[in-house]
Amino acid sequence: MKRIGFVGLGNMGLPMSKNFVKNGNYRVLGYDLNENAERLLQEVGGGISPSIAEVVENSEVVFTSLPSTKAVEDVYLGDDGIVENSHPDMILVDTSTVAPEMNQKIAEAADLKGIGFLAAPVSGGVIGAENQTLTVMVGGSKAVYEKVLPTLKVLGENIFHVDEQVDSGTTVKLINNLLIGFYTAGVSEALHIANKKNIDLDDLFSMLNVSYGQSRIFERNYKSFISKSDYNPGFTLKLLLKDLGFAMEVAEQEALDLPISRALFDRYQEVVTSGYGDKDMAYLYEIVREKTWK
Repeated sequence: MKRIGFVGLGNMGLPMSKNFVKNGNYRVLGYDLNENAERLLQEVGGGISPSIAEVVENSEVVFTSLPSTKAVEDVYLGDDGIVENSHPDMILVDTSTVAPEMNQKIAEAADLKGIGFLAAPVSGGVIGAENQTLTVMVGGSKAVYEKVLPTLKVLGENIFHVDEQVDSGTTVKLINNLLIGFYTAGVSEALHIANKKNIDLDDLFSMLNVSYGQSRIFERNYKSFISKSDYNPGFTLKLLLKDLGFAMEVAEQEALDLPISRALFDRYQEVVTSGYGDKDMAYLYEIVREKTWK
């Protein structure tokens, strides 16, 4: 039975780690600062460790799912972190979305220790994590990727090795989330037009869902959130803003002129600064409808 460590049992990490347990072929040892999250993993048969070092010591593959670049840096490169406590022949897989420079920094540290590291951000949200339908975008060594591929397939249906450049998967994820930002804003403003013209939103969805205006984000935001007036977050506005910020950093580093993307980033930044950062991104529709941003 393969031994898997999982550090970060949040909205994405917890269902991913649970799926490894439920698969039956893995012994899972988890760690999180949130004791309730650890308890939920234990309830399905996972183990809990008091430290990251112990997770690493008792695992062949360590996955991480963390909320920020700072958290990833601390967990991987801290004195008591993953790389420092790693052992030969193990594989590290970070599913977080972070700045590409952090992927590179961890890869260099892992290489010095003779261990494999893959930057493998995921797309599909909490629902995808729960249903094992995530898309995984992997950057790093092809040989390491092939070793861990059967394990990655527990997480989702679409696993892609983008390139041996370790931050290549992250770049694809940032492009994906830039488009999500556009789609979410477009849905919000388009539905606002429909409201003003007294067009039933359910009817509108049915028509656009079989037209070129259809998108998975329209379906996600409308069916799961807007139509229910329930914005319990699956992916918050502040997390979307974080990823848009990383995309803008890449654009600046490459001297790309992206004025529409920059304007979009500024709008999301305004929304988050106004106190809506913890709402699901679909809540942007309510903000537009109530004219709480200009």
